Amino acid sequence: MTHGHEKSDSAIVAVKPTNKAERSAAEQSAAEPTAAEPVERRAETKGNAGQQSTHRAQSRASVSQALERIRRVAKERKKEKFTSLFHHISIDLLDEAFFELKENAAPGVDGLTWKDYEQDLERNLEDLHARVHRGAYRALPSRRTYIPKPDGRQRPLAIAALEDKIVQRAAAAVLNAIYEEDFLGFSYGFRPGRGTHDALDALDVGINSTKVNWIVDADIRSFFDEISQEWLVRFLEHRIGDRRIIRLIQKWLKVGVLEDGIVTVSGRGTGQGSVISPLLANIYLHYALDLWAERWRRREATGDMIIVRYADDFIVGFQHEADGRRFLDEMRKRLQEFALSLHPEKTRLIEFGRFAARDRKERGLGKPETFNFLGFTFICGKSRRGKFLLKRKTRRDRMRAKLRMVKEDMRRRMHQPIPQQGKWLGHVVRGYFNYHAVPTNLRALVAFRAEIAKRWLRVLTRRSERSDLTWARMNRLIDDWLPQPRILHPWPSQRFAVTYLR
Repeated sequence: MTHGHEKSDSAIVAVKPTNKAERSAAEQSAAEPTAAEPVERRAETKGNAGQQSTHRAQSRASVSQALERIRRVAKERKKEKFTSLFHHISIDLLDEAFFELKENAAPGVDGLTWKDYEQDLERNLEDLHARVHRGAYRALPSRRTYIPKPDGRQRPLAIAALEDKIVQRAAAAVLNAIYEEDFLGFSYGFRPGRGTHDALDALDVGINSTKVNWIVDADIRSFFDEISQEWLVRFLEHRIGDRRIIRLIQKWLKVGVLEDGIVTVSGRGTGQGSVISPLLANIYLHYALDLWAERWRRREATGDMIIVRYADDFIVGFQHEADGRRFLDEMRKRLQEFALSLHPEKTRLIEFGRFAARDRKERGLGKPETFNFLGFTFICGKSRRGKFLLKRKTRRDRMRAKLRMVKEDMRRRMHQPIPQQGKWLGHVVRGYFNYHAVPTNLRALVAFRAEIAKRWLRVLTRRSERSDLTWARMNRLIDDWLPQPRILHPWPSQRFAVTYLR
């Protein structure tokens, strides 16, 4: 199909769904799908101009048409399986997947870098395509690495080998064409055309436009490590009838992780950090949580209820406390059915919303508690006119963690020329503002910039015992290189109304 050989839609889908008994545990209800969104492409492509760029443009068009046909069938036939998908993993799709990878990403156990592979890209992709389709492709163990978490602990990541990344991204493109038609509207994490600020906007609008007065702040314990691979395959089989696609995914699940020279294989987890992992996680929670929560909202809730999920981080809001308590109890049981559990210390029900401050005051209680979501602390506040204002402030622990990282980097850059330091720090501050510069958060932006300036001054004075750097000169450096704090994002209700037309 990707090389111009037309196949009818009926050749893509052939088999009816599995029996109701198998489906009932995971897929208790269907819900309104979210419209598909186009996948973002890399702005730049490699290779010579002219013929190569023309070929790549034609290849992209061919891939796009093939995926659009899959998307259309997925939308029209909600209960049927796709029995012929493997041929869509074409050389053209592998080529596109390669150029969507990060050029400077860390290599896997093979030590192969993006630049190395690109040297003979056409021959490499032809060989990879041939091995995938004749069954000779073998996935390599992922390489274990750790990155620091804001709380000081280490987050384990699994770095796949380069060819595994390419095939995973190609397979994800095919699966996304199907599941973007199935996933629900309140799921935002790792989806084409959706991001963290879309989730933040949705939560803000939900709290401001409904009678939500109670919040379930939930945390799934070690989600990516605890996913049951057996359940994941069963969930995939609701829509994927092509056994070659299933076997491909099982190869990645069962290949294991290399750490300290030892390969560990487990029947749990998806290898957080791999290309395919976010999509598999979304599929898992779609069946284990989303469909059930949507059904609960329709059938069980006695008042308003909202839910916003970004990967394994989600917030559920309720009008009535009793609904919140029942939902939390039943969700705990629901997740246990699928090998997941809620973190007892990080999961709670709090009074929060437009009327929470008033109601608590009438009962002689203090201010409503706060909760965290996607790097922000949500606070019940008031506007200058005394009306309810949902405030979002950068989480203090996240800011401290970022400042620690900058401090460590500054030590390594201590003896660089001032313009080089200034350019780098300007990039750091600008990147921080790009995410955190939301309405009601200006004070945190001012504080972050001031702390960066202090650390810069400390480094500049320490690198010379006879430093004559004054605050007047330092202020000029700060103004020259560090962007001024200002709000960059619109109010959530404005952007939400534009993004999700009703």
